[in-house]
Amino acid sequence: MWGNVPAVLWSRRTWPAVAGLLIGAVLWLVPAALTMTIVGAGMLIGSEHPPPGLGGSEKLGGTVGGTVPLVVVLPVLLALTFRFTVWHQARLRLLGADLAPPAARPPGMSRRSWLARQAVSATTWRQVRYHALGGAFLTAAGVVVLAGLVFGPGFVVAAALSGKGSLLQRSPIAALGVGMAVAAGWLARGAAALDLALARRLLQPPAAELLARRVAALSASRAAVVEAADAERRRIERDLHDGTQQRLVSLAMNLGMTRAAVADADPAVRAAVAAAHEEAKQALAELRDLIRGLYPAVLDELGLDAALSGIAARSPVPVRLVVDLRGRPPAPIEAVAYFVVSEALSNVAKHAAATRADVVVRQQPGGLTLAVADDGRGGADPVRGTGLRGLRQRVESVDGTLSIASPAGGPTSIRVSLPCG
Repeated sequence: MWGNVPAVLWSRRTWPAVAGLLIGAVLWLVPAALTMTIVGAGMLIGSEHPPPGLGGSEKLGGTVGGTVPLVVVLPVLLALTFRFTVWHQARLRLLGADLAPPAARPPGMSRRSWLARQAVSATTWRQVRYHALGGAFLTAAGVVVLAGLVFGPGFVVAAALSGKGSLLQRSPIAALGVGMAVAAGWLARGAAALDLALARRLLQPPAAELLARRVAALSASRAAVVEAADAERRRIERDLHDGTQQRLVSLAMNLGMTRAAVADADPAVRAAVAAAHEEAKQALAELRDLIRGLYPAVLDELGLDAALSGIAARSPVPVRLVVDLRGRPPAPIEAVAYFVVSEALSNVAKHAAATRADVVVRQQPGGLTLAVADDGRGGADPVRGTGLRGLRQRVESVDGTLSIASPAGGPTSIRVSLPCG
């Protein structure tokens, strides 16, 4: 029996529980003591020097003097709720808890706006309940446990060192000390279990909030991937434009001059030089199309309106273009809009047998809408067409939506909605 009962004192579960209780008590006592000190000082000052208009009443002066600092302190404590929650969750990890951290202030949001949101958040007020109720419980339990762990061994030592009475007469005091220490150990473990249950109920964010955070994190991650891909396309476009394209231009010019210089040469030589010249010009044209498809420089330099005007001007099918922008959309949105219109008009020229096409781009609060329509033969199938599937994937990469209406016999209409906060 004596080998089993005191074992709670050196159990792996006991001392983390004791540490968790004591740290939790300190986390509650410090702000509570500061608050009571400030409020008490305000009440004392108010009672000794009542504000004008209270008839010199010390009682009313004390009430007002305590209320004013309380009104100031409470918003500060509410603002510190996030930090206290983080500290308590770190403390609870001593007990084996793994709670999701509270939501941090989003990048770009001012502290005042974030505090205003926190003040009306149900999650924040659940955390406040934990800090108020759980803190008082932790303090009370911590005091009892600390007393048992300090005075219990003290009684044992006092009984052993005391010279009064026989060992048998002193044994009840030693037994009482052992009992106090053992009871303190069990109390610490029980209080820690209750603390964990309360924390899981009040400090753990709801499943819906955790899911919303996960969705937001995935959206931000996907947006970062899209921006990185656009930046890489810009880099490749610049490298090809400033390097490979210039070399091909120089090669085509040299072959053109050589072609003129060998005008009187052998027909076979002239034919070979002419063929090389035409191949160089064809390669240059294909490279320009590739560069334009990667990321058009005009989009960065002049914006979406000018870039779409260039697409419409190059289209073999007459295009009526309407662009209504209130400002420049974000770069990833501009890029998606450009490629949607470019691919759609390319499909019109290749497959629709259309005589005209209409492109309408409008910026509205919170979004950018695109509509591309033609009077062709229709029958476009987004399931079978890899180009249309690619368009949908590109649009969805920025949380946009794409719909296609293309009955057999025409006309075909593509509508795209892109977020543009």
